[in-house]
Amino acid sequence: MIGAGLTGLYAAWRLALLGREVMVLEQSAVAAGASGGPGRRGVRANGRDRRELPLMARAYRLWPDLADETGHPTGYQRTGQLHLTEHPEDMGALGAQAGAQAAAGVPSVVVEGPGLRHLEPELSDRVVAAVHCPLDGVADHTATTRGLAAAARRAGAELREGVGVGELRWSRDRIGAVTGEGDVVEAGTAVVAANAGAQALLASGGIVLPVFPVFPQVLVSPPLERTCVRHLIGHAHRRLALKTLPGGEVMITGGWLGRWDADEKGGVVVPDAVAGNLADAAAVFPSLAGVEVALAVADRAEAVSRDLVPIIDRVPGADNAFFATGWSGHGWAIGPVVAELLVEWVTTGRRPPLLAPFALERFSAASGA
Repeated sequence: MIGAGLTGLYAAWRLALLGREVMVLEQSAVAAGASGGPGRRGVRANGRDRRELPLMARAYRLWPDLADETGHPTGYQRTGQLHLTEHPEDMGALGAQAGAQAAAGVPSVVVEGPGLRHLEPELSDRVVAAVHCPLDGVADHTATTRGLAAAARRAGAELREGVGVGELRWSRDRIGAVTGEGDVVEAGTAVVAANAGAQALLASGGIVLPVFPVFPQVLVSPPLERTCVRHLIGHAHRRLALKTLPGGEVMITGGWLGRWDADEKGGVVVPDAVAGNLADAAAVFPSLAGVEVALAVADRAEAVSRDLVPIIDRVPGADNAFFATGWSGHGWAIGPVVAELLVEWVTTGRRPPLLAPFALERFSAASGA
């Protein structure tokens, strides 16, 4: 297993419980990447690509029991999610979205007028309607990932932090992960779950993935005197996501990006992006106008695929190697389900039907190749 984020650790834990010998190689530390960081992540079905909805229907059953199963807190809470619009002409699209989600096992309903204001009293008057998913929620991504690491270790998996992988090598039925120090760690099966690092790792074998790196921006306010955001919030047209944290802070995200800084050797926030994100938040929740920023970071790289949907597949040319990448904005909630399905694929040799829509070959088909 390459990568100690949510998906890699969940898969390692499940494989270890099955009695498999499992080693996890992590370049930095557990939860050092996109599966860690400040605040909480949304466990969200609302507004997803329709290919992902069957995974979320299954995730709804998995998340509530995860803390008990691992023996470690996850911070999971069902808050409900509202996917907002300010455009009256969107009502037809909202109805279609709610219908498609409900048909896939994701309870969803369109709300407007007094019903919407009952759910979120402090919404701006410009917000006219929303799709409401009552089973959506949030989880503490750092706590969850660290809990999975502890559960994997307890089940017998070996975690090696600070061990970067520079390339993969194949020799008959053995796969070698070549570390940054030149050491070769051999395995019968490899799962590359390194998120933004997967592209370079597979490129070492001549495999080009249609993904690119981004540095999502995260803003956190100081604790506010009262709760003005009750639900997990998304928006049909603004790059905006909001959630209230346990200490009363508001976490403001939604697609505004930082940039790579060569001097810092990492992602940094862009002042104009911070201002844009805050302006969107205040436009939707006027009580957030002038809110201070206690924390602004964009230091955790994520991968985005060309069609904005994850890629989960075998490594081309290797029957016993798998990879998952292109997660940004999509991976957290479905990560445990994807991991379970990858374990099924590894142990049976057959691709689970739920993973078929995420195959790499879809990009070749789209281009007519």
